[in-house]
Amino acid sequence: MKIVHTPRINNNDDQVRLAKVLVSIGAEVKPGDPIIDVETDKATFTVESEHSGFLLGVNGKEGEMIDVGSILAWVGSSPHEVIQTSPKNGTSPENREPTLKALLPLKQYGLSPFQVPVSGTRLTAEDVQTYAQRRRIAPFTSTERGMARTVAWHRDEAVPGYVELEYDASAWDSYAQRFQQRHQMLLSPMLALMCWRMARLASESPKINSTAGPEGTLLYDHVNLGFTVQADSGLYVVVVHDVARMDEADFVKELGNLQRAAMKQTLKPEQITGGTIGFSSMARWNVTRHIPVLLPQTCLMVAHCARTLGATYDHRVLTGFDVVQVLRALSTPGEAE
Repeated sequence: MKIVHTPRINNNDDQVRLAKVLVSIGAEVKPGDPIIDVETDKATFTVESEHSGFLLGVNGKEGEMIDVGSILAWVGSSPHEVIQTSPKNGTSPENREPTLKALLPLKQYGLSPFQVPVSGTRLTAEDVQTYAQRRRIAPFTSTERGMARTVAWHRDEAVPGYVELEYDASAWDSYAQRFQQRHQMLLSPMLALMCWRMARLASESPKINSTAGPEGTLLYDHVNLGFTVQADSGLYVVVVHDVARMDEADFVKELGNLQRAAMKQTLKPEQITGGTIGFSSMARWNVTRHIPVLLPQTCLMVAHCARTLGATYDHRVLTGFDVVQVLRALSTPGEAE
């Protein structure tokens, strides 16, 4: 007899609701067959059988709450096999504790210990590798692991909204051309100049340079601007720290250095962490709508596109009106000169 365990859907939820049993008790199942839907307040997840056999029973009724990591269902070699019962929702904590060697493959594949079936008294590296190979899971690269953590925060913590408006880029084009000529630059600095303008707006309006805390809004002392860079197949967020210490030319130079380091894949950990506000552009691909993911512990990510400016924002901190005011101010160079 094989056991199907209750998966963890969200990091902050230790229980899931048994939403629906998708196959009849006694029905034959194969690895990959959907058997049960479970859900939290934020998401629904379909549990697939990891074993060939027959569904002998489900450890609960539809609508009941079940502990993550506990027994969810039993699969046997025949439809008449007797279930070897254990206390409801009972899986000993010892069985879920990974060995030290198991921690590395768990991190590589982006898995929770509660997702992986245990073959013995502890979760081993072999258990993780077997599960990953059976499910055809490719390990994360270091860049993908970082992005997975970012997406998980956006999914589990933030209350994201999105607004956008059309804008005329001619004022920015003219300003960037003059700046480029004055500083004898080979490439247009327009995006870097827009980021500088955004950082100045964040200094003037601390609310947009903040995040939601357990008891209220946490206002940052420094403006650290995160900027997305696509380098080959990797997506990075490089961070210019403490923008207030720089003038406009220094900021443009520093952001350019970070972009080149991303292209060469020589970024240091401190250069891709600590962003308090974000900027992302897909205009070079002529994209007209881009809804980016918020950086962890931020409340605003501006999306620059062809003909539009948009922003993803954390609705716990900002309203749509707040964000529209930022976008309107950002649509022109303002008094940057």
